[in-house]
Amino acid sequence: MAVRAPADRRFRRAHVHPARKRSWIRSWRTAAVAALMAAFVAYGGYRGAELLSAAEALTISRITVRGTNRMSPGEVVALLEGLRGTSMVTANLESWKQKLIASPWVADAAIRRVFPGTLSVVIEEPEPIAIGRLGQSLYLIDQHGEIIDEFGPNYAEFDLPIIDGLAASPGESAGLIDGDRAALAGRVLSEFQRRPDLAKRISQIDVADVRDAVVILKDDPALIRVGDERFVERVQSYLDLAGRLREQVPQIDYVDLRFDDRVYVRPRSVDR
Repeated sequence: MAVRAPADRRFRRAHVHPARKRSWIRSWRTAAVAALMAAFVAYGGYRGAELLSAAEALTISRITVRGTNRMSPGEVVALLEGLRGTSMVTANLESWKQKLIASPWVADAAIRRVFPGTLSVVIEEPEPIAIGRLGQSLYLIDQHGEIIDEFGPNYAEFDLPIIDGLAASPGESAGLIDGDRAALAGRVLSEFQRRPDLAKRISQIDVADVRDAVVILKDDPALIRVGDERFVERVQSYLDLAGRLREQVPQIDYVDLRFDDRVYVRPRSVDR
């Protein structure tokens, strides 16, 4: 026969709570892991935004242009097509500068990095101060005697003197223009630029002889031989003497002013 023993209340399981203690520890650990993960996610987002911002700052997104007159800023930007969107750090700006200089209306250029994301371009345009005649073609010539572009109706606003004798002799030069003749033309033109009153009177300059430039004025058909130096001074001396010279020689072919203490005058032939 089975006998029931009364339960000893001192050992009731209600007084022991091991399960609850384990649940609290597990919850604390879960919360700690969640907090740590949230911190990592937040830091990752922050770093991602920071890196994205840095990447945008190092990418060329804007190009500014200054110094243009004949060209438009848009034409300059078009020459730099392919540069936008590349890295500001690794972009080879020197090669892009050379591409700009290859354009006829860019004498020099400077490209500078301006963070974030901007390139500043400053253009120096050539100054056309003469029209070079090479065979049957005409070209705009800069202050150095070098070709800017072929002269045509689009440049009709330029009223400039004609330069003859620039063409290189066959086999002497790889280009259209002889270097020594271009240098002489450049020196003549540059010197006359300092005397605008005389510069506007120049009709033609011939540099076929690199030791003797010849100048023709707009209102005077006489050839003025000025040598290879002191061009303005010699032309001015001719203007000072022109009245007296014509009293003696009404029709002058040329005046040679290369010898400072003497002036040689050759009359024009009757049949010319």
